[in-house]
Amino acid sequence: MAQLSFKNRIALNYIITTGLLILAVFSVIYSIVKHTVYSHIDEKINVEIQNHLAEIKEINGKVILIDAEEWNEREHNTVDVNPVFVEFLDINKKITEKAPNLKTETLEFNDSVQDFELFDTKMGDHAIRQIQVPLHIKDKKIGYVIVAMSLADSTMVLDNLFDIMCLSFLGILLLLFFIARFFAGRSIKPINAIINTSKIITKDNLKTRIPLPKTKDELYTLSQTINNLLNRIEDAIEREKQFTSDASHELRTPLTVIKGTLEVLIRKPRDNKEYEEKINYCVKEVDHLNMLVDQLLLMARFENQKENINSESVYLNSLILDVLTLNSEKITNQNIKIKFDAQEDYYIESDHFLVITILRNIISNAIKYTNKDGEVNVLLSRQNDKIICKISDNGIGIAKHDLESISNPFFRSNSTDHPEIKGNGLGLSIVKRITELLHIKFKIESEIEVGTTVTLSFNEKMQTL
Repeated sequence: MAQLSFKNRIALNYIITTGLLILAVFSVIYSIVKHTVYSHIDEKINVEIQNHLAEIKEINGKVILIDAEEWNEREHNTVDVNPVFVEFLDINKKITEKAPNLKTETLEFNDSVQDFELFDTKMGDHAIRQIQVPLHIKDKKIGYVIVAMSLADSTMVLDNLFDIMCLSFLGILLLLFFIARFFAGRSIKPINAIINTSKIITKDNLKTRIPLPKTKDELYTLSQTINNLLNRIEDAIEREKQFTSDASHELRTPLTVIKGTLEVLIRKPRDNKEYEEKINYCVKEVDHLNMLVDQLLLMARFENQKENINSESVYLNSLILDVLTLNSEKITNQNIKIKFDAQEDYYIESDHFLVITILRNIISNAIKYTNKDGEVNVLLSRQNDKIICKISDNGIGIAKHDLESISNPFFRSNSTDHPEIKGNGLGLSIVKRITELLHIKFKIESEIEVGTTVTLSFNEKMQTL
């Protein structure tokens, strides 16, 4: 079976719902008309019964009408519109008298029906509505009177009404289907636009966007959401291209330096001191290359933020002291004054390796970019339910217009002004991604030739990831 289009499914669902509603309305109308018709017939039969019960007497066991002219009335003499048929029976249910309009027909007594109960039955080939009432004179049962009315006209009216409703129902459903299909087609035009736009979007063509509908409804929201998704994909791909380009450049530079140095060494014999000097230089470049590769791997490791987090109790005081110890040689060589202020022991629930990675990058940067004889301050404190770590220096600082870019991979502020300070611009990029992963608030403030302050806000208990 062929799959219905979305437009036809909308139209079909609409006419099914509307059809059920129309069917319910038609059923109610038909029931009301039928009830009205039958109520009118039943009322007339009951009136006829009351009239005949008041106009009979018994003579010698035979039912006699007090008003003999009753039988000469038109409704008892002719088969008129909704004629009334009357028949009298004795106690043994034998016919004693019947209306002239019955002619050769008779009304059959139905033993399964209770007295005074109205019911539908047949008189020959004609449908009738009938009632059977016992006759009593002085509390003595002397027979029965049967009164009936033809249902021919009523049945014809109801049948015609039923046929008209059926034909109208089918016509309305067919008309509604085409109307619903037309409006559904207009309603899903933005979906067609989404489909057509999606077909022409490739990784090399991410500039195209879905036109937004004029009406701000669900399709407008869908189109806007997809456009935002395309914006994020485009940004991610551009960042990936830029990252790949920068990474290849950063990797190529130390490799080129190492290759060039070794080529110079093998061109002619050198003395031991020159060999040692060049080899040490290559070793430093290899160390720089190794650190760059480690940082690139670390960034790739947390790129999709699916790395398993090992939650444990982390002693911040100890981590900071460990990082300062690792940088003790640089601190001594630059004669940098370190001030570590912690009023108490501070513990958090987090990943030990990731937290020390954050602190190592930030404190190392503070030491690296602080001038000789400068000062680096590390302050631990508590604010409400947060533990605050503030790391500040009085180094070269960062220009305000560069603050938003420093977390981009390979971006280095003021790198051309201070070529003697080596780096690859990955440290703060790694810090940003890890802090986002661990729900640690990261804030950086800086001013050229004044210094930089980085503030980390830790939760004591690890948040659900």
